Amino acid sequence: MADDKPGKVAVTTIPDEDQPEPLAPNLPPEIASPLARFKGQSPEAPAWFHEAVAKRPERTLVPVGGANIELLVWGELGKPGLILVHGNSAHADWWSFIAPFLADQYRVAAMSLSGMGGSDWRDRYTFELFADEIHECAKAAGLYEAPVKPIYVGHSFGGAQAFYSAAHHPERMRACLLVDTGFGGPPTPEELARWEAEERAAGRSPPRFRGPQMRGAANKVYPTLETALTRFRFMPPQVPGNLYIADFIARRSLKPVVATDGSGQGWTWRFDPGLWAKLDRAGMTTIDPGSLTVPMAHIYGDRSEIIRRHGPGSGRPDQIPSSVPRIVIPDSEHHIMVDQPLALVAAMRTILAVWPA
Repeated sequence: MADDKPGKVAVTTIPDEDQPEPLAPNLPPEIASPLARFKGQSPEAPAWFHEAVAKRPERTLVPVGGANIELLVWGELGKPGLILVHGNSAHADWWSFIAPFLADQYRVAAMSLSGMGGSDWRDRYTFELFADEIHECAKAAGLYEAPVKPIYVGHSFGGAQAFYSAAHHPERMRACLLVDTGFGGPPTPEELARWEAEERAAGRSPPRFRGPQMRGAANKVYPTLETALTRFRFMPPQVPGNLYIADFIARRSLKPVVATDGSGQGWTWRFDPGLWAKLDRAGMTTIDPGSLTVPMAHIYGDRSEIIRRHGPGSGRPDQIPSSVPRIVIPDSEHHIMVDQPLALVAAMRTILAVWPA
C-alpha cells in the first residue's frame, strides 16, 4: 500500500461535497430534502441529458493497493486523455452526463476514489494513495497511449487530489484543471461558530458544514429507495440548480443492503462515513504555489460557498497561484455540474481547445 513519503509537503482539504444527512428542521425543504416532492419518481429531464447518459461508459474495477477502484471510460483509445475526479462523498457518475460531451475529442476516464462510489473502503486513506489510484486508473484506461500525457480534472475534494498529484507527481500529467476547489483543513469549532453566526445574521439557516463524516456517524439504512432519496442533500447546503441531475446523482449514491431489523432489503449510502476520520493528514504542510511546474487552470461558480469560505479574499492562504487562468461560471454554486452543466461543458471545451499551449 502506498503511503505519504517522508519529507514531502502536502495539502489538506475540507469535506465539502454531497454528504447526505437526516432531515434538518432548520433548513427549508427545498434544501433539506429537494427530492421529497417526487415521491421516489425521477423528475423530467431534457433531451440532451437523456442522450448524454445513454452513451454508457465501459465500467471496470482497477486493483490499487489492495482495493478495487471503480473506473468509467468513454471515447476512442489513442485520443488525448482526460481523467475526471469527483468531490468528497461523491462518485464517478457525477461526470456521466459531462464526459460524453468531451469524448468526441478525448479518451475520457472518471474514477471513484476509494471509500466512495463503487470503490472499496479502506482502513486508512492518504493523499498519496489517492494519487496512486488516479494514476493507475489513467493507465488502465489507456490514457498514456496517446501522443500526450493526460490532463487531470478534479472537482472540489477531487481537485485537491489533482492538485496534490501536480505538486508531487508532475511527470504523470500534461496539465491540471481544477473545478471549484478550495483548500484548508476541516473547519475548527471557532470557524463553525463564526460561520453559523454569519448565516443567522444573513437570514440563512445554519449549520452549513456538519456532515456525518465530521460527526463520526454511521450511514443509516432506509427501508425504501423513496425514503433514502428524501434524505439526499448537498454539502454545502443549496437548492439544486437542476433536480433531474440531483436525482441521477442521488440514485447512484445509494446501494441496496439487508435492513437492520432483518425485515428485508434496505438502502444506504455508498461512501465510507469514516473516511475523513481515517484520512492520514499527519505532517502535512502547505504546498508552495511557486514550486508548481504543471500548467493549471480553475473553473468555479460565482456563488460558490467553498470559494467564498476558502478562496481568494477569505483570509485563508490561497494555494492556487495568482497566475492561474480562472473562469467564473455565472449563476452557479459549488456544484457546477448540477447548477450549470452545459456551461461547465462549454468552459471545459473552450479552455481545453487553447490550453495548455
